[in-house]
Amino acid sequence: MQRELAVDWLPESALDAAGAFMAFRLAAARAMLADAETTALAIVLPPAGHDHRDWRLALARDLAREAAPRRVNVVAGPDGERRAATLRYLADAPGVTGQYLVCDE
Repeated sequence: MQRELAVDWLPESALDAAGAFMAFRLAAARAMLADAETTALAIVLPPAGHDHRDWRLALARDLAREAAPRRVNVVAGPDGERRAATLRYLADAPGVTGQYLVCDE
């Protein structure tokens, strides 16, 4: 079963956003992955500038490595059909892990 960790708000600065996620959300992500029912985790983040790409991709890759064989992906974008379609795809994509996917509306 894929679970989702939705983060509604992060600071605008990439460094501040990375720090806030690690300080306030990483433990929740790890707890979700520790649940025996969880086979995948999609971390859903709000849209952000290109300067956020590196930390978000590192989060996806490093957490996926740590959680293997469970899958971890990071999805960013506004609430809407594209983001929902991406989450549906990931729920049924057993070979996709460690990815940072941006959904533009």
